[in-house]
Amino acid sequence: MIIGGRCFDDKRTHIMGILNVTPDSFSDGGSYSSLDDVLKRADEMIKEGAAIIDVGGESTRPGYKQISDEEEISRVVPVIEAITDRFDITVSVDTYKSQVARAALEAGAHIVNDIWGLQYDNKLADVIKEYDVSVVLMHNKNNSDYSDFVSDYIHEMKEQCKNALKSGISRDKIILDPGVGFAKNTEQNLMVMKYIDDFIKIGYPVLLGTSRKSVIGNTLNLPVNERLEGTLATTAVAVMNDVRFVRVHDIKENARFIKMLEAIYRV
Repeated sequence: MIIGGRCFDDKRTHIMGILNVTPDSFSDGGSYSSLDDVLKRADEMIKEGAAIIDVGGESTRPGYKQISDEEEISRVVPVIEAITDRFDITVSVDTYKSQVARAALEAGAHIVNDIWGLQYDNKLADVIKEYDVSVVLMHNKNNSDYSDFVSDYIHEMKEQCKNALKSGISRDKIILDPGVGFAKNTEQNLMVMKYIDDFIKIGYPVLLGTSRKSVIGNTLNLPVNERLEGTLATTAVAVMNDVRFVRVHDIKENARFIKMLEAIYRV
């Protein structure tokens, strides 16, 4: 898969590092008070092993408060411009809004990471098609009603893919995210990972985003700042099932973990 002129092959698991420039994200909100702080962290992320930096300007934690397009743009665009000017790195924008996506792509972003999988803003698909960039389609919906969870959510994800293709987005631009932590309870989130191979069989590269999430906290009864080991367990599931990308906060630890596991399983 080629993104931003870089090859993300299917022989290994690549790290998408999380860079939230928000005051209220569940794990790292308010960590970076200036552009210099952001650039310092971006430099660290690259050195630690991030292949993609995912820039988010609006928190999507449970109960989050939506902000205006203008405010979100003012947060992400200067960061994306600075990162792409300073570093040779693939950049993703974490947004579900077409105006924000357009501004981010103009600023140099290579991927749109949409937590609503093109279901929120009916203009977003056109923006992605226009700029011919990659998109992460995440499974999400407004409720957690399922008759048979695994088959239902996979069917819903397939429908999102069909809609993306009908909108004119190229098949080779699509990445799928099963949406751990969105429209799912703890048991269902665990089932996503247990049956991740069924999700992979949909036929697109997969991104798994579990870092520090409540499924880990609820399972281990741990606060958000003590969920590294649980996150690494989910990264193991990703590597052992040939998941193409993992989206994480703790890059250094995940990168070392992946390198060792790949050395064992892909020797």
